Amino acid sequence: MKQITILFIGLSLSTFLSAQEGEVKLKDEGEVKYYQYDDDYLPASFHAAMRDSLRTLMPDSTAAIFYASPERKRANDVYFEYHQDPNFYYLSGYREPNSMLVIFKEARKIDGKLTDEVLFVQDRDPSAEVWNGRRLGLSGAEAQLEFKKVMLNEDFKNLNLQFEDLKRVYQIEPEALEGLDTASSASIDGLLHHMLKKQSGQQVNEKHLHQMMATLRQQKHPEEMKLLTKAIQITCEAQNQLMMELEPDMKEYQTEAIIEYVFKREGAEYTGFPSIQGSGENSCILHYTSNRRPLTNGGLLLSDVGAEYHGYTADVSRTIPPSGKFSKEEKIIYDLVYKAQSAGIDSAKVGNSFWAPHMAATRVLVEGLKELGIIKESSEIRKYFMHGTSHYLGLDVHDAGLYMPLAADQVITVEPGIYIAEGSDCDPKWWNIGVRIEDDILITEEGPVNLSACSPRQSDAIEAFMRQNQ
Repeated sequence: MKQITILFIGLSLSTFLSAQEGEVKLKDEGEVKYYQYDDDYLPASFHAAMRDSLRTLMPDSTAAIFYASPERKRANDVYFEYHQDPNFYYLSGYREPNSMLVIFKEARKIDGKLTDEVLFVQDRDPSAEVWNGRRLGLSGAEAQLEFKKVMLNEDFKNLNLQFEDLKRVYQIEPEALEGLDTASSASIDGLLHHMLKKQSGQQVNEKHLHQMMATLRQQKHPEEMKLLTKAIQITCEAQNQLMMELEPDMKEYQTEAIIEYVFKREGAEYTGFPSIQGSGENSCILHYTSNRRPLTNGGLLLSDVGAEYHGYTADVSRTIPPSGKFSKEEKIIYDLVYKAQSAGIDSAKVGNSFWAPHMAATRVLVEGLKELGIIKESSEIRKYFMHGTSHYLGLDVHDAGLYMPLAADQVITVEPGIYIAEGSDCDPKWWNIGVRIEDDILITEEGPVNLSACSPRQSDAIEAFMRQNQ
């Protein structure tokens, strides 16, 4: 029996390995249904409208070219879960790799059809889809994405697409290509290679295209706000769940598990960025992501996290006492940061400089740290507050924007902090206290709206919430 079992295992393993190494042969039964389980993605009409908006910004006789994100290898034959390039997604709604979008200011004849846009997509491939999931393919993209012209990526190489008569071509090239074969145009490497050949001698501008996209993306439309608000609500719920479950004998990675469990439970596809769960001395590291320290070693827990929902990411920071109560020194620093953040939020008004929240928050922090004897000169603030207070929020956690005066329908963060690392030039009683409070603020004509107010941020409110819910 033992020999038979070993033989069976050997045969099974051999079959499994050969299936991985060889090409899986599937009978092509025609068009396979492309399953869509969520009904709240941005509609195709939104992406079409954004393409039209981009055309209004493009000068006459120009083209703009965008590429899908490359697939990124983690190690050996394991790849990271695919994430689409935000600009490409904003304009297309297409979530697959190996694709390219060309937008013309004026319509021209392409493959026998007059059009001002063409989307190149990867073909259906049953043998690949059984491993990695269904693809839209040509007919699926035509039916679902509302493009005037869709073609297969493999047909781009031999397509008679000329750019010599254009005044300028705008292009944002894909980053971190992996050196795949460029002989055909079925991969992102091949698309870029053959596009550059067709552009030979043409002036290409990337900076101006980034500026045009920032102009569009910094203003959030109602369809976008539904998704961004959902991401923020999920993130607040995760922060609240952490406050309810937090115990002093946990480790940082256990607090991360609570946060990211809620993200997944509520339908977020990803974290918008690696979760920051820094306690004690790690609360003074701005982008600490190792998350291994035991909370029993003391100190506050700085939780800076964001759920990503259908492409849009939140960014909310709370600083929490694992014991449920701030120490005297922790509360003093926390309340100072809270006062600074409140001043920053109050400054997030239409017409104010993008940097107004930062300047307002900095003034409060400088005055407070002087009163505490932690600094003597205003210039010393950079020892303990070394980052900006705000960034745009949207498809990227640090979203595209022009950093011009604030306007209605923009969403920014307001996130001052104080980080007093061990060995700092101040009384040791302040050492290893790191505090950041971050909220997501919608700019409106009536004043700033705190979209993440659903999670307590005042020190007394945090203590009360933890006391009532633990």
